[in-house]
Amino acid sequence: MESDVMKIVQHELFIITFILGIGLLAMKLAARIKIPDVALFMILGIIVGQSGLKLISVPNESIANQFIIVLGSILILFEGGRAIHFSILKKVWITITLLSIPGVIITAAIVAITSFYLLHIPFLYSLLLASVIASTDPATLIPVFKQVKIRNKVRQTVESESAFNDATGSILAFTILGIILGTTQLSITSSIWSFIREAGGGIIIGAIVGYLGVLFTSEQKLGFLKNYSTIISIVMAISSYLIAVSVESSGFMATFTAGLFLGNPEIFRLHISDENSMHSFHFSETITLIMRKLIFMLLGTQVNFHIFSKYWVQGILIVLVFMFIARPITVLFCTLPDRKAKWEWKEIIFMFWVRETGVIPAALSGMIVAAGVKHADEITTVTFIAILMTILIQASTTGYVAKKLGITIDV
Repeated sequence: MESDVMKIVQHELFIITFILGIGLLAMKLAARIKIPDVALFMILGIIVGQSGLKLISVPNESIANQFIIVLGSILILFEGGRAIHFSILKKVWITITLLSIPGVIITAAIVAITSFYLLHIPFLYSLLLASVIASTDPATLIPVFKQVKIRNKVRQTVESESAFNDATGSILAFTILGIILGTTQLSITSSIWSFIREAGGGIIIGAIVGYLGVLFTSEQKLGFLKNYSTIISIVMAISSYLIAVSVESSGFMATFTAGLFLGNPEIFRLHISDENSMHSFHFSETITLIMRKLIFMLLGTQVNFHIFSKYWVQGILIVLVFMFIARPITVLFCTLPDRKAKWEWKEIIFMFWVRETGVIPAALSGMIVAAGVKHADEITTVTFIAILMTILIQASTTGYVAKKLGITIDV
């Protein structure tokens, strides 16, 4: 029994070491050809995974895969929140709110109608598919914007949208899944309450954890842990997630909010030393780099072209509508009413282009497969086509589009 356990441990260690090793090649190549590394991580994953050389096999529903996805998403989101400045957030909060709630619903409605006509599946299943991919993915966008330097207002709007709309997308997906499985009643009132509980609870818990983190690492009297800021950051990120999910709130929103408050200690009239901030920043940079290597290469290894062959034409058409019709309509609806933000057309057009799909939809589709839902193959196929197309096409050209639109900044 013990030898079997050790074999499993050694197998997982081999996978992690192998991914980190060949991931270095992707990083060097990405730097040379100047595209975000997540795209190359995914391509390498496809090459070494089940559709390629079959060197790595980690099922989507496996504990190891889910652990890496959840931990990686937590750490990436926390770091993304810490990079957001309240001064900018206050200027664009209307746009972010619209993108995070009605924006997700608009995208889901357009994609659901398209899926219904192209896949010929019941509308409820089309809506489930659409809700899985309707929200943007922070684990993809935040790493991309670490490499592509654009105007802070645009970057922080898109990053905040990707964190905050997770609650809307997940609530929509789980509500529809519950209706299909017969465990949930369709009710607007209960759906609104679910959103308030998930989103509001996540924000409150994240704010409390963030405040305590700032307090204990500040230069004030209670800052007795200021020399351990790197460890405190990890504890804050994971604990905020765990506390939130334990009370049925959005764990990802909680960890993003905790990072947001840690990155803006001035709102509490507290100060964290530049030295401690720098140590914590460099540590977070390294650990999030490791996690995004693992996440996106594992995603690539799970691409199954045999299943894709059944629905690839319909899937590509659905994703094209998703990218070139649903996203622009959503962005226009959410940005034009916000006069305070003073959006320029080139900024709005750029936001048309950035709506990458990534690890959260992949995790949701894995849950749908595990639940034995009808039409799971169609949902999984379209989800992974959305991931492939948005990462390989949009993420890899984000820098080029930003430069052409003139919204890049010098650093």
